[in-house]
Order: sequence, then C-alpha cells, then structure tokens
Amino acid sequence: MEVLKKITAFVSRYMAIIVILVAALALFVPSSVSFLKTSYVNPLLGIVMFGMGLTLKPHDFKVVFSRPKDVIIGCCAQFAIMPFLAFALTKVFGLSPELAIGVILVGTCPGGTSSNVMTYLSKGDVALSVGMTACSTILAPFLTPALTYLYAGQTVDVDIWSMFLSIVQVVILPIVLGFLINHFFQKFTEAVVEILPLVSTLAIVAIVAGVVSANSANLMTSGLLIIVVVILHNVLGYLLGYVVGKLLKLDETKCRAISIEVGMQNSGLATSLATVHFAQYPLATIPGAVFSVWHNISGAVLANIYARTAGQAGPAPSSAVSEGQ
Repeated sequence: MEVLKKITAFVSRYMAIIVILVAALALFVPSSVSFLKTSYVNPLLGIVMFGMGLTLKPHDFKVVFSRPKDVIIGCCAQFAIMPFLAFALTKVFGLSPELAIGVILVGTCPGGTSSNVMTYLSKGDVALSVGMTACSTILAPFLTPALTYLYAGQTVDVDIWSMFLSIVQVVILPIVLGFLINHFFQKFTEAVVEILPLVSTLAIVAIVAGVVSANSANLMTSGLLIIVVVILHNVLGYLLGYVVGKLLKLDETKCRAISIEVGMQNSGLATSLATVHFAQYPLATIPGAVFSVWHNISGAVLANIYARTAGQAGPAPSSAVSEGQ
C-alpha cells in the first residue's frame, strides 16, 4: 500500500505532464495505444465518478443549505457562461457541425472534480467549490441535455431523453453508489481513499489516449484550431466567473472558487456524450479530450497565480481527492 501511495503522490503531482505525454504519444504514434477504444469512455468515466462518490460526505452538502446564495450564483454562472461561450466560439471560428457539437457539449457539462483541488491550491473557498461541483453534477441530467438542445438543436439532432438517461447512468448512479459505500463502509473507503487520484488519473489518461489515437489523422489537420477554441473557452470561463463574483460583491475567496469552478468542466462527460449520442460525428469527441489535457495545465497555473496574492489556505477538502476531469 505504501508503494501505491507514493505512486499516487507522484502521479497527482505530475498529472498535467503525464496527460500531455500520453496525448502526444496517441497523436504521433496512435498504434501504441490503439488497444484503448472509444467504447471504453463510458466505463472509464463511471469509474472516475464512482471515485468522486467515495470521497463525498454529508457535510460536503452543508454549504448548499448554509450559503444557498453563493451556490446559486456559482451554478447560474456555470450553466450560463460556459454554454454561451461555447456557442459564441463555434460561430466566431465558423466550426463545422461535428466540432461545434463537441465544443458545445464541453460548455453544457457540469464542473469537473479537479476544480476542488485547484480551488484549494489557489486558497479559494473550497467548501463553495465542492458544493458547486456537487450541485452542478446533480443538475446535469436536466440542464446539460436542455442546453445542448438550445445551442445545437438547430444544427444536429439532440435526443434530450436519451442524454438524460446517459448522464444518470454514467454520472449520477456511480456517484450515489460511491457515496453510499463511503457512508456505510467507512473503513473500506479510508483504506482506499489515498489511491483514488491514481485510479481517476489513469482513467482520464485512458480516455484522452483512446479519443486522440482514434482521431489522430483529423487532429493533424484541424488540431490547432481546436486547441485555440478550447483555450479561449477555458480562459474566458475563468475570467467571466471571477468578474461575476466581483460584480455581485462576493469576497475574494468566493470569486476564486467561482472562477475556477466555471472555467473547469467535466470534459470526460462531454467526451462520453459525444461518443454515445453523436457517433456520426467522430470529431465531436476531440474538444472534450483536448479540454481534459488543457484545463489541468491552466488550472494549475491559475491556482499558482491566485495563491501568490492570498493568505494561508485552510485544510484540504476530503472530496478533492478524485482528480482528473
């Protein structure tokens, strides 16, 4: 177990570099990871979500009831800013329908679990970040299909009910199962919680590798455009999330939490939905995969910038160990 803990610590510390290296390998030597199929995306995402559930405790939802205003502001910003930004970017850059649906899916998905870790590192309001992640994930089965239909329904066929069921199966059920196991079998979760980042990271790396290798030829021709759009989407999300907090006169720690929560998306879910519901558009899976690589890099950089101007951080969040999306 000690060896696994050391490996986990190493992987967590250098996650961004590992993801970049694997993505590069999948891009330039796709045959090296060809055993990782895009059909594995859903089970792998389910594993990540199960890991998130294992780290959640009832007190993680306390902020929802003790500070509902903050959570509502954050979730409204999440589901207003990122979907609209995604739609606007697809129009500004004139993206093809298959790339556009991929970008829009990233925008309509809930916050990623790694945002909790980045908020902690930035010395932001961790409780708010965890509460926002939990709430946006619970809202995702309803809002993600509806917003995808709103912004992409004119271009492609969007089956709202089918997407709802997928999100429940791949996200909500694994989280609930993990939460229940954590609640009733605490000794088990305490024994495995320290290696969860390793499992989650390996799952995300496998998702990225599978998607990139399957689309390596297309990435060689349109990769730069996708990268530019993804970077703008992510960075503008950080910026506008922070601005919303400031305009509503929230304190600095809350502004940082909302900024990071808005900018970092559950891109694994976006890739999953693209794989299952938009299989006729192979390129739709790419924006989610690229976002998975990029937002872990940008999140770490932004957290470092925020931390330089902050005071002492509080204790690390219990639910921040399930990193990766």
